[in-house]
Amino acid sequence: MSFARVLVVGAGQMGAGIAQVVAASGREVSLHDSQPGAVERGLDGIRRSLERLHEKGGPEPGEVLGRVTPVDGLAEADLLIEAIVEDVDAKRAVFRAADEALPAHAVLASNTSSIPITELAAATARPGQVIGMHFFNPVPMLPLVEVIRAEQTTDETAEAIVALARDLGKTPAEANDFPGFVSNRILMPFVNEAAYALMEGVAEAEAIDTVAKLGFAHPMGPLALADLIGLDTCVAIMEVLHEGLGDPKYAPCPLLRRYVAAGRLGRKSGRGFYEYA
Repeated sequence: MSFARVLVVGAGQMGAGIAQVVAASGREVSLHDSQPGAVERGLDGIRRSLERLHEKGGPEPGEVLGRVTPVDGLAEADLLIEAIVEDVDAKRAVFRAADEALPAHAVLASNTSSIPITELAAATARPGQVIGMHFFNPVPMLPLVEVIRAEQTTDETAEAIVALARDLGKTPAEANDFPGFVSNRILMPFVNEAAYALMEGVAEAEAIDTVAKLGFAHPMGPLALADLIGLDTCVAIMEVLHEGLGDPKYAPCPLLRRYVAAGRLGRKSGRGFYEYA
């Protein structure tokens, strides 16, 4: 399989980062988002990221940006990478539309961090060509891509996506299709327990994160990481884990729910566990 043309649906932090990395590999990228102004904001984020990388010896920003084209709909492509909100109904709708719009050979991939790929594959007439391709934030910097096979995914599709991940300069890690896969099945209970420790007054946020950084050699504490991911996204992932695995340990901490209800979503809203300029 060849992926010369890639359609990225979702121009938020993850989608823009994916578009940047794919374009930097020499591929043509179409970037689509149904939210007004989202693509423009995504392109601006890509430009700033490329300028920082260029100062450290990276490629010319204009060269990479020249391969990213804003599109109003689902442009023809060899590969879809969906990177919208963590909502199964919204993702199913994208996959159904892409199944109808894209050529028969195209692979449909999701950047979901928790939703079973098998459910998304079942929404299409090409389930063997559906797969999970879970990047990590910030996409241009972090080398990992989780590659998740649906029950229906063919060996050919999985092998092609693993090869693509390597060609993008990433390290693929293959996982089976369980809620949360590997990364969030491990990470989200860690974030959740840190939120409980804060809620119950065990320590302040800074102390909790300092323990993780200096005691566990983590580059970032769990509360600061949750702010980076987005507290609403963390809650959505935990709800998928809770429902899919049926274990109460995955239920979101009440403090997390309260912050989300108050609009304290983390870095993207200016306030989460911490405040941001």
